[in-house]
Amino acid sequence: MRKTTPWIVTLAAAVLLAACAGQKEPATQAVQKAEAALAEVRADAAQYAPDNLASVESTLTSLKDALAKGDYKAVLAGAGGLTSSIAALKDATAAGKSAQEAAVAAANAEWSSMAADMPKMVEAIGSRIAVLSKSKRLPKGIDQASFDAAKSGYEMMQSTWSEASAAAASGNVVDAVAKAKMLKDKGAEVMTMLNMSAG
Repeated sequence: MRKTTPWIVTLAAAVLLAACAGQKEPATQAVQKAEAALAEVRADAAQYAPDNLASVESTLTSLKDALAKGDYKAVLAGAGGLTSSIAALKDATAAGKSAQEAAVAAANAEWSSMAADMPKMVEAIGSRIAVLSKSKRLPKGIDQASFDAAKSGYEMMQSTWSEASAAAASGNVVDAVAKAKMLKDKGAEVMTMLNMSAG
């Protein structure tokens, strides 16, 4: 009873081989389709949804390894989930891209206003410092320490405005607005030191 008839073993092996051969083509196609779908979104996903991209690429690598080992069943079992993950990645990428475009549009509008206002503030503070520097005595409410701090702050404002303008010129408007906001805060601080009206 323990002896297995050789033709049964051969038949079982043949059936198994045929089953595997039948799965090879669809498994290969599934991996190829996934690679093609991922290639379409990879560049944008790397910028707008990098974490999602890393997860999808890891899954694809696992399925490619399974395909290389001839584990077609595992490939076919995981292909559906990978397809869903790629679809979700496309959605996340589109959402990230849309959010960034909205942020850039808002920054452009804000920068237009700041580009008109900030130079006037810097110029007004510079004029005030120039006038006070020529005076023999500082006016009431401004001591030497405050005046020196104001001059230092003014120098920082000039360099910050140069950096903001350069960022805007290179197309990085979001960074330009961030620097301009720092400049605005510093300007308010310096104007207080110099007893200047914000209006």
